[in-house]
Amino acid sequence: MYGIRKFHKNESGQTALETAIILIAFVVVASVFAFTILSAGSASTTRGEQAIYSGLEGVQSSMQTMGTVLAEAAGATVDDIRFTVQLAAGGGPVNMNDLLISYRDAAVIENLADADWAFDLLSAEVGAADLLEEGERFEITVTLPASVTLAANQSFTLEIKPPTGAVLQINKTTPAALSDVMELR
Repeated sequence: MYGIRKFHKNESGQTALETAIILIAFVVVASVFAFTILSAGSASTTRGEQAIYSGLEGVQSSMQTMGTVLAEAAGATVDDIRFTVQLAAGGGPVNMNDLLISYRDAAVIENLADADWAFDLLSAEVGAADLLEEGERFEITVTLPASVTLAANQSFTLEIKPPTGAVLQINKTTPAALSDVMELR
């Protein structure tokens, strides 16, 4: 009996074993929490990156005007406005059929119908005929509807709205005296 009590009194090995088990449990739990936190951080970083890129896509202008803006008049009012567009640096391709064009001056705000404007490809690269791509230029001709009277020395704005990207605004003023063809300032 004395031998058994002596055997149970020295439990130093058992305490070291319990401590090792507890330490291993803490390491496993900590690694699970670390994995969860890293996974959540990676997912939120991906979502943040997507939000930044979609925001940049909406802010960056995809088109810009190139050259002068011309107006054609017959009599005392402007009938047509012509200008050339190209892709802005870093802009993605734009389907010209998807553009929305509106006219605004001090008295009128008018969304132009598809019949009120047309486009012509000026420089052909390999690609679709209606798609504005890098290196291509399109001339847009806006025929002002009867509800719009653009006279001499009058300011106006044309807004060209692509499906994605920023709106291209063209702010111009007609000259003091109208002629058949004139450059707008």
